[in-house]
Amino acid sequence: MVALSFFSLLWKVIYLAIFVTTLYALVEAVRTPAQAFPAMDKQTKGLWVGLLGAGTLLSLSAVLGYGAFLTILSLIVSLIYLLDVRPAVKSIGRPGDGPYGPW
Repeated sequence: MVALSFFSLLWKVIYLAIFVTTLYALVEAVRTPAQAFPAMDKQTKGLWVGLLGAGTLLSLSAVLGYGAFLTILSLIVSLIYLLDVRPAVKSIGRPGDGPYGPW
């Protein structure tokens, strides 16, 4: 019985971590200018905000205990955004910055 409650708590912590990750990715996508996405040959801002918004809602439902079936997809979408798209679009709009920082 103790092992069951431990694993239940562990999954809650994992779902909470996924929710925080997707929420952070959503906030970063909303803050990024729309012109930066096509400039770096990425999908549109609207698509990323929609995907990350849906992922945030799915991961929130997992934290609240309503189902966790598609939560892994939420994590995958947010990691793609945070590890691939965000670094590319962050480099747009900062004049004078080189590849390793300001000149």
